[in-house]
Amino acid sequence: MSASTIIFYILATLVVVFGALTVFSRKIFRAAISLLLSLTFIAGIYFLWNVDFIGALQIIIYVGGIVVLIIFSIFLTHHSGQSLPKAKTGKKLLSGIMAVAGLGFTTWVVSQYVFKPAPGVVPVEPSVHNIGIQMLSYSDYGYVFPFEVINILLLAALVGAIVIAIKKSQDTEE
Repeated sequence: MSASTIIFYILATLVVVFGALTVFSRKIFRAAISLLLSLTFIAGIYFLWNVDFIGALQIIIYVGGIVVLIIFSIFLTHHSGQSLPKAKTGKKLLSGIMAVAGLGFTTWVVSQYVFKPAPGVVPVEPSVHNIGIQMLSYSDYGYVFPFEVINILLLAALVGAIVIAIKKSQDTEE
């Protein structure tokens, strides 16, 4: 077994462990930190596979953006030390059934799809320059519009967190 295989298994185990801690933690701040670590280890897997650009995007967008926004929202609403309510057994059972059904459906869809290149389409060399050009392109296969939609979504989440925090602080002052 090579060193890269061992490192992959270590990183994959850490992703699963911290992902489980994210889901099963009763403290919301601990869940957010576990999510941060899980996403960081996923970036480590990308770096191990020599997909440096995607690993850097993982850190910049998810770890540096979304998780920081979640942690900021937690502190802004003053709920960092509170425990989450315990889930009812029926909700746990329904969640488990939905998760298994989603995994089964995803597995079925992927197994039915034939992964072959489209006729007449020339693959692009996966360099950082070409990926950057594709992400900033307005053409049919460009990604500028999805990034703009995600920016609006993050802005709405931040404004919503601020509104909740302001309303909570006004309720406590009265």
